[in-house]
Order: sequence, then C-alpha cells, then structure tokens
Amino acid sequence: MWWENNFVNLKGRKLYLEDKEATKVAKAHGTPLFVYSKNQILSNFKALLKAFAGKTSLEIKLYYAMKANPHQEILKILKDIGAFIDAVSPGEVAEALRAGFSADRIFFTGTSVSSEDLKLAFDQDDLIVNIDAEEQLELMKEVRERWFKHKKIKVAVRWNPGIGRGFNSKVVTAGEKTYDGMPIKFGVEEKKVIQTFTKASQYGFTPVGLHHHLGSGWTKQDIEAVKDAVDKMVQKASEVQCQGFTLEFLDFGGGFGPQYSLGQEKFPVKEYVEYICEKIKKSDLGIKTIAMEPGKYLAADAGVLLVKVEYMKKSYNNLFACINAGTFNTVPRPAIYSGAYHHIVNCSNVNYGKKERITVAGNLCETGDVFGKEIEMPVPKKGDILAVLCTGAYCKSMASDFNLREIPKEIII
Repeated sequence: MWWENNFVNLKGRKLYLEDKEATKVAKAHGTPLFVYSKNQILSNFKALLKAFAGKTSLEIKLYYAMKANPHQEILKILKDIGAFIDAVSPGEVAEALRAGFSADRIFFTGTSVSSEDLKLAFDQDDLIVNIDAEEQLELMKEVRERWFKHKKIKVAVRWNPGIGRGFNSKVVTAGEKTYDGMPIKFGVEEKKVIQTFTKASQYGFTPVGLHHHLGSGWTKQDIEAVKDAVDKMVQKASEVQCQGFTLEFLDFGGGFGPQYSLGQEKFPVKEYVEYICEKIKKSDLGIKTIAMEPGKYLAADAGVLLVKVEYMKKSYNNLFACINAGTFNTVPRPAIYSGAYHHIVNCSNVNYGKKERITVAGNLCETGDVFGKEIEMPVPKKGDILAVLCTGAYCKSMASDFNLREIPKEIII
C-alpha cells in the first residue's frame, strides 16, 4: 500500500505496527492510544542526513522542531542520535534540558516574546536566541542590562524573505500576507535585516546566524518557490557579511513531511538539499554550518492513533463509524485546517471486501469533529479498531481537553 513504511505495514488483511498486530496493541493498552515508533524516527533522521552525504563538507545540524511532538522519549531518542532542538517557548527549552540536551544544542525561536521568556532563555549558557523583530531588541536590551550585563549571548536573526509556502494559509509563515489575506506576524522585514544585525551588536549581543521559515506542509509543487527563498537567503547572508558580520550558520526553516494522501506528491527533499549545498558552495560565504528544522518529517509517519468503533450509524444516507475519540483531543489537524487529511484503516480488515463511503465521527459536541469524511473503506463493525495514520506530529502536541475529554496516553515501540 502507498502508506506503508517500516512502522505501519500490511500482512494479509491486518495492520501491523512493526512486528506487532495493531489490534493486539490496542487490546493490551486500551484506546484511544497514540503509538510511536523509535525505529521510524531514527530511519527518517538518518535518511535526511544521508541526503547531505557527499554534497557538502560543512557541518549539518538538524534542529528538531519540538512543537511537532515534545514526548520525552522522542526527545531522548533524537538527543542520542545527535539532533538539536528548535524551541519556541521557555517550556520547550525546559523540556529539552530535562531530556538531556545541553543548552548549546537549543535554538530559541520565540515570537511576541516577554521579558520573562527572554530572562529564562538568556539564563542558559550558549543557547542561541533567534530575533523575530527589530523592535524585540529593545526588550532584549532591557533584560540583558538588568540581569545579564556582562554575559555573552549569541543571537541569530529570523528574517522574512517575502516568500511563504504551506498546505494551508494558517501555516504559511513568510511573505506579506497569507493566501487568504492574514498579515504574516513572523520575522524581520527584508529591508530591516542589516539594521537588526547592527543594533543587536550595538546592544552587546553576538550575531552568529541567519534564519528563515517559510511555512509547513510543503509538497512537490512548492519546490520552485522554496528554491527562490534559498537564493534570497544566500544573497542576504552575503549582504550581512559585507557589513562586517561573521555568520556561523544559515538555517533553512520550513516543513516538509510524509505522504498524507494517495494523490499527494511528496516534497523532493534530495533535490532541495542538493540545491542548498550547491548555492552555498558557489557563494563562498565561509559559514561553518547548514541547519534545518525537520520536525514533521522526523515524527509524523512514526505515529498512529488507535481508536475503537463503538457503533455504526446511518442517517440521511450518511454512514458513520462512531468512535471513542474526538479530533480536538487527539488529531486536531482535520478540524483546524481545511485540506488536512489523515488516512484511516480498519486494523483487522484493511482492504478486503466491498467498500462504502464511511465518515469517521468523533465523540465531541462539534459538527467539525470528523476524522475522515466519506472515506472509501470496508464497512467496520462494532468493536473494530481503526488506525489514524501519520499522527506522530502536530496531533498530541495540539490536543486539548475540549468537552472535558481526556487526551490519550502514548506508548513507544
């Protein structure tokens, strides 16, 4: 099947999670249940590193975007294999430290930060703070002068290159406005980048990097726009260095992930990596490191949500599988983002027999609480276990206790 990998695979009619029958995992641990795969996470990490092999002699740092999934065991797995952390809040910084990451392996990229946020970040030796706005520097200066007057604090500048891409307007993080007209709040405007570096230096900070983040959920159709952003990044880095600043790294942020649906064309990661390496090689920038933030890529297809069918319901020619979970408490993406899709399979009968259009309905008092709308699948029966695929990223981390429903527990195999 198109969705199979080392973690989720089909044997006969049944779904297996690595070597474990999914229905037996559900029976042993109960449902709803998130199941994550250590081996798939490691496989994804190694595959991305391999894409860089032979393309550059520069150091490669893969910053795991912790907002994708901050599970402590996942963090420890990534720490042990050499990942770095992209944290967007003091809470994420604290979780990374608790997992054993040293502060010099953490990149703090906050937005609308407070003095309390900055105080906690500055307190960590060698943690790099990413500047999201020139105006933010006044607050940074106040915090530094009050509590950290003589401390060397490394910073980078997150700039907005005017090019944003994402599968939904709500996840586009660069440009002037999103597809539907929402002003983009992230990053330093292009014409303010040099003055932001200058002011950061004048205020006693040590600028060491340049970063951009275009958005999340890239597919093959986004490659040309993303390449244009690479060109702009390299050009802007050259301009920064011409002003006397030394850049240690460039960080190419943005989200490419797994194949969520049959019709989706996956983002060409190897082509993207080769383009970055070639552009930097030709630029003669003299940087030491290329950084990326592949949160979704590392975790999404390493997770599934197992749920139980409580009963089947027919109403006005609609056929529903009524399950014991709600989207807001487990997999909010389909309810929040139009176009977000998670494939759903029946663990005991993945693809056998007559199929009908099934709407997988959650247990929340909300019309949008639907995991999948009119999906073609063999008709489930009461007690069947369904697997919602690709739920390792931006599912549990975005879940709430809406309707006072509990957030499911998680296991790693």
